[in-house]
Amino acid sequence: MISLYRRARKSKLTFLACGTLMLFASACGEKAPPDTRGTDANAIRDLDTQWSKTAAANDVEGATSYYTDDATLMPPNAPAATGKQAIRAVWAGILIPGNAVSWQADKVEVGRASDLAYSDGEYQATMKDAQGKAVMDRGKYLEVWKKQADGKWKVVADMFNSDLPATPAPEKKVRAKPRRGRARATRHKKRA
Repeated sequence: MISLYRRARKSKLTFLACGTLMLFASACGEKAPPDTRGTDANAIRDLDTQWSKTAAANDVEGATSYYTDDATLMPPNAPAATGKQAIRAVWAGILIPGNAVSWQADKVEVGRASDLAYSDGEYQATMKDAQGKAVMDRGKYLEVWKKQADGKWKVVADMFNSDLPATPAPEKKVRAKPRRGRARATRHKKRA
């Protein structure tokens, strides 16, 4: 009987010792990754500043290089452009001689896992209209950045729109249609 008691007690002690050891090992084994959000936010702000300077130099290839291969650009009053070739075409229409574009981030937020971030801010642009007259624009933008496998940040989604009121569409001149149906009805009544 005593040996049975000793065995049960020994089993309990062994179980408690193993449980304590497992808890201690799991607590020591899981280290939280370092919080790099501040460093990442500064890196994105620096990239965004450099990107604005690249666009100001009317460098289409350079401006396009900040996007991932499958990124989406959503310009105002136009369909979304997905993929570098479509994005390059949008930038090629913006970054032409005589146009000027620049922007500055107001806010950069990095996710807890430091793999996604967004930045928003304001842009200024001077572009030529159809008559060659310079038109000023200002507005806001939103960019979604994703950390790549090599640790570099690239834009996966980009959207901007103007703060200025929309320009009304030109009015179409409508020609009045002759009222033939009513005139016929009147003629028939006179004959009768």
